Amino acid sequence: MKSILILLFFSVCTISAYGQDKNNYVYFNKLIELSGSDYVIATIENVGKMFTVKSKYLLFINARSGQSKKVEFSSDASIGKVEQIRIDSLQINKVLVAGRTVNLDENKHIDWNDPTQIIIVSVDGQEKVQLTEDKFFVSTWVVNNQTGTIVITGHYDSNSNGKYDKTDKSEILLYDLKTLKLISKI
Repeated sequence: MKSILILLFFSVCTISAYGQDKNNYVYFNKLIELSGSDYVIATIENVGKMFTVKSKYLLFINARSGQSKKVEFSSDASIGKVEQIRIDSLQINKVLVAGRTVNLDENKHIDWNDPTQIIIVSVDGQEKVQLTEDKFFVSTWVVNNQTGTIVITGHYDSNSNGKYDKTDKSEILLYDLKTLKLISKI
């Protein structure tokens, strides 16, 4: 009798585990047309039956050929803003992604206490560069269309405690959007 109960228990666990994975839901949260290119971005979350996010990514879709490229993030990442930066006079056409993608305080998951990073992606999704360091908490940013630079304000977690406090150093970072290199820290 005991062996039948054990067998029944493992059978129920196996069936319920299989049932969890076969009914995933895909949410297309937003579509963004990238002007000056053949591409459209779809923001996608793949959610399991128990409303747990299995994967999160941006899908760069070539609207002419139908080909696509995934730019993936961790399942607990929080993608806040996705915007196009297009400056024709400087031949700059990129996508800015602002989001929390690093679990700096090393708790169970990425949450609002973790830093926001600035990530730049090419309009075809082939190139992905994180501009700001993992320990830099981005506050605000603005793109200067005359110079092709992005100015980012925030602070460094200088004592590595995973949160903002009086000892952390506030800075302004200036990046070149053409080369994606740091120009200066103020």
